[in-house]
Amino acid sequence: TTTLFKQSAATLYSGPAVDYDHFSHGWSVADLGDFTQPGKYNMQTFNKISPKGLAKFPKEFYDVFSADDKGNRMAHAIMLRSHKLQEEEVDTSVRAIARCGAGTNNIPVARMTELGIPVFNTPGANANAVKELVLCGMLLGSRRIVDGVNHMKDLGSQGLARERVEKDKALFGGRELKGKTLAVIGLGHIGSITARDAGALGMELVGYDPGLSVSTALKLPRDMKLADSISSAVANADYISLNIPYIKGSPEEGGTHGIIGHDIIRHFKSDAVLLNFARGELVDSKAMKDFLDGGDEGRYISDFPDDELWNHKNAVILPHLGASTEEAEDSAAAMAADTLRLYIEHGTIRHSVNFPDTNLPEIATSCIRITVVNKNQSGVLSKITEVFAKHNMNITQQINHSRGTIAYNVIDVDPTDADNCSLKDVQQEITMLDGCLSTRVLFGTPGAGYARNLEGQYFV
Repeated sequence: TTTLFKQSAATLYSGPAVDYDHFSHGWSVADLGDFTQPGKYNMQTFNKISPKGLAKFPKEFYDVFSADDKGNRMAHAIMLRSHKLQEEEVDTSVRAIARCGAGTNNIPVARMTELGIPVFNTPGANANAVKELVLCGMLLGSRRIVDGVNHMKDLGSQGLARERVEKDKALFGGRELKGKTLAVIGLGHIGSITARDAGALGMELVGYDPGLSVSTALKLPRDMKLADSISSAVANADYISLNIPYIKGSPEEGGTHGIIGHDIIRHFKSDAVLLNFARGELVDSKAMKDFLDGGDEGRYISDFPDDELWNHKNAVILPHLGASTEEAEDSAAAMAADTLRLYIEHGTIRHSVNFPDTNLPEIATSCIRITVVNKNQSGVLSKITEVFAKHNMNITQQINHSRGTIAYNVIDVDPTDADNCSLKDVQQEITMLDGCLSTRVLFGTPGAGYARNLEGQYFV
């Protein structure tokens, strides 16, 4: 990562002089000094972000501040963890948003897509932390450890612990993991390493993931069996680990809300242990309560609040501890910072939940890199290239990718043969094309060169 960021696309340029007059945000040029430090990108944070992650931003190019310390400064990018972001908190000057974590339900992603703002996450950064808690959950579900701890506290308060310990331990018997079957529902970062480590404990493995990629499949334990449905995966499982994303809507509507309901739970063994370290809404709490009430062997271990099961004798409800380790927070923040720097400095997109992965090779020193975000509609790309041609700017390399309603372009142009090259005029002309949402010129002063088309109004 250190060598990757030695020089951004902006600092590599050694071509002819160009007329470049953009500022780091819109509004009034006269008030520029009130909003931003010249020559720096403004990085706004919500929540407490790991210092190790924030250290990824070089102080000579980035001004990092919290929402409380923002003052009148306009943000160029946002980093957050669990803060529920509102649209009014996103300045007109914001180019990108990154969440230090996998889920992005606290960000209005659909609206950000409409505005042409990529939203990034950090898949896999907290996988080990969650995996370790899943393994802990299996142990909690195997033996009544929590009940035993509470019992010893009660005996201790009465001065009876030594007298009763050997007699009362029979109340908290359990079973071992070795030789038992674990069903892993969802074989992404967390699911795959959970399966790997459970296999190392001597467990039998079965998995289900309708979107399983070849690369992920190659990382799974060789003896892991793959099922063709959730119901078949859980049918003979002693433990069931949920590792799938939450998608609004019922399973019939293509969502995952309540996907573990009566139709799936009826296939559970009577002593099955369900481990939910993905999202609370994946499980139909009433259906799970019916299962737990039906006997004294089944267990539910969850990392999320549950109004139905919080006090059930066969449930253990944890306070969302999955990614709450120092290492996970450091890893997520560092990944988010690297992702934002790649986008801001080079135009590269990776780990975005609403934009297509895009990576153009290193820029030639005689060229200028320009990025364009536009609606995914026909004819826009040809209009963009026509503008460059009109100004005698040669396109040396370009890439155009789309995802849903959004298209993203990274274009390197050589201004050597351009007559009276006016980069600001070129950018404005492209930005105001029908269907264009925003443009960035990765050249000149850090923080500058961003323009948006806001309902026909030009903002720089």
